[in-house]
Amino acid sequence: MDLIYRTLESLPFSMFQYDFMKNAFIALVLLAPLFAMLGTMTVNNKMAFFSDALGHSAFTGIAIGALLGWGNPILAMIAFGIIISLVITRVKAAGLASSDTVISVFSSTAMALGIVILTARGGFARISSYLIGDILTVATSDLFLILIVLGLAYCLWIFLYNPLLLLSVNRSLAASRGIKTVMVENLFVIMVAVAVMVSIRWVGILMINSLLILPAAAARNITQGAKAYHWIATMFALLASMIGLWISYQFGTSAGSSIVLVLAMFFLVTYMLGRRGK
Repeated sequence: MDLIYRTLESLPFSMFQYDFMKNAFIALVLLAPLFAMLGTMTVNNKMAFFSDALGHSAFTGIAIGALLGWGNPILAMIAFGIIISLVITRVKAAGLASSDTVISVFSSTAMALGIVILTARGGFARISSYLIGDILTVATSDLFLILIVLGLAYCLWIFLYNPLLLLSVNRSLAASRGIKTVMVENLFVIMVAVAVMVSIRWVGILMINSLLILPAAAARNITQGAKAYHWIATMFALLASMIGLWISYQFGTSAGSSIVLVLAMFFLVTYMLGRRGK
């Protein structure tokens, strides 16, 4: 870690004289590929609102952690995120209602339940920081947690990528090829749930969906092949993270919001390029 710090200090950016800016930069370098990777399949499978529902359900996870007396609610958030992601997937598969309706019902219910519990206990003000998040509060110990989650996600991704890609194209075709569609889909939503809940303290409930969807959406405007789609989404996520962090340092704005605005600009530019190309 000292070597990474010294390398950042040697760069011609004044923001790297502060340890919290170095930690924020390293965290973004780790989180950006993770969100880009998951975002490509989230967009492919038309689950753009799914991560938003998970973000809103974080309120209930925090409330459960508060009820249990845990100072750090991360375990309660991850557990509840996994449970609600599996329940949403199961109800959605039943086909009794459209996907967006199912996700909206669970999202609003989970958020309302969490707020009710937290306001009843007088603890809402204490966790209001989760709404916006602050990447500048990342500690060195948090970096190791992010690295572990990223490593596990990539290991699982190696085995899930092809099945997920085929599943996003045609579910029936995937099943006919011997792919256990339910298991693959469940593993994917668990990956998304863990990634969202682990990073939501620094990204924020209001911003989490944007960071997951916008890099993939921008990349999809200008790419056709699956391989290029993934790498361009990763490049957009990394580049927007660096630019957004620099804007945040220079102008004192929220880092997460600045990154989202840069990603929105990328989407607008690639959308116009895509239309011109077509």
